[in-house]
Amino acid sequence: MEEGLISVDRWAEGSQAYFLTHLHADHTQGLTSSWAKGPIFCSSLTAKLFPFKFPNFTLSLLRVLDLGSWHSLSLISPSIGSKITVQVMAIDAHHCPGAVMFLFRGEFGCLLNTGDFRWEKNSERAKLGSEMLLNALQDDVVDVLYLDNTYCNPSYEFPSREVAAQQVVDIITSHPEHDIIIGVDTLGKEDLLLHISNALNTKIWVWPERLQTMHLLGFHDIFTTKTSVTRVRAVPRYSFSIETLEGLNTMRPTIGIIPSGLPWVVKPIEGDDKLFGSLLVARYNRSKVSSKGGKQNDKMDGNLGSVKRFHKYIYSVQYSDHSCYQEIEEFIKLVHPANMKGIVSSSSCYVDPLYYFGRLCGKNQPLQGLHHQHQKKERGDRVVPVHTNSKFRSGCYSGVEKKRKKVVGRLGVHLSWVSVLRRAQRGVKLAENECSN
Repeated sequence: MEEGLISVDRWAEGSQAYFLTHLHADHTQGLTSSWAKGPIFCSSLTAKLFPFKFPNFTLSLLRVLDLGSWHSLSLISPSIGSKITVQVMAIDAHHCPGAVMFLFRGEFGCLLNTGDFRWEKNSERAKLGSEMLLNALQDDVVDVLYLDNTYCNPSYEFPSREVAAQQVVDIITSHPEHDIIIGVDTLGKEDLLLHISNALNTKIWVWPERLQTMHLLGFHDIFTTKTSVTRVRAVPRYSFSIETLEGLNTMRPTIGIIPSGLPWVVKPIEGDDKLFGSLLVARYNRSKVSSKGGKQNDKMDGNLGSVKRFHKYIYSVQYSDHSCYQEIEEFIKLVHPANMKGIVSSSSCYVDPLYYFGRLCGKNQPLQGLHHQHQKKERGDRVVPVHTNSKFRSGCYSGVEKKRKKVVGRLGVHLSWVSVLRRAQRGVKLAENECSN
């Protein structure tokens, strides 16, 4: 596909059609209410939420794509000046409300951009999505797969969201006299909150803007802004900190729960409640946290194997909206692309998906050197995810781009609470230029 036609989650000048996989901030960097660069294609639910995130946006620029249906676009080829047809299908990514993948096909071949996604093995939505994808592909080969490689490393293992949600419920029921604080983003993890509400037959407090989002999603009776009616509160993740929890505990017993697949492992310093933290891989430290950080209910030991308690007030539960390593592998086996590129890169620990999964592509791909990267992780150095704008270049299916534009991310630390803010621009511009060998 030549340059100047299509961009996915990338909001610079120069394309005729723009595609938005979902509304998380790291996918909308550069998109504003004054947008006028071209039409934006998205799912119906994303279009419904769009005005709330971008007030005064010109809604006539939105183009809604129904899931599972081919849509034809008539674009002008910059090189020859004549019309060309691009077909696109949106497929449920099961990441957050409105999140979709985009499957493109045309004279350039077939491309699949997953955006952020999680297809769990036993998920009915994932099964429907895979059937939809395979029916759409038929005998076509995906020439390039643009993959959510957030957890593209065998170290990243975590349970299904259903199991993790029950772990959160078990933590809450093990603390019947405590207020509960759960750190969430402005969009996503609604299924977790619904599971908690149903299991405990309770309303959940959310902040006013989050309540508006819940109402837009059709949840009118479960969430509240009245603190007096519930002990379970979902708070903005950026406000979740040890300092906050220590302050709350001066008034009432309170625990915090961090639902995230990010492998946060924080070790207590002997004889001190203050913690030091690194972004280490969870499987590298399976030992139990010292009980000096606070009493832990013995009942939880057998049920919460992947739950980490790294402070007397805080639990980390591996509830992830991104596919883990094994799920990524199964997805690649399903798609069997000729080539693939990750949509997430890191300055220090980026793993090109071809390193682990090149053998599953149509062509065997050369391994990428990661010796230095693994050494850094074994030493426990901090890992800061950042994101890259990849470019698809026709005729380059057998290799990957060597030059990647690094966008520096930010690491926000509240005392020992480590939060990776994935706010750097991430996206794919589909273009044709000279190949990088």
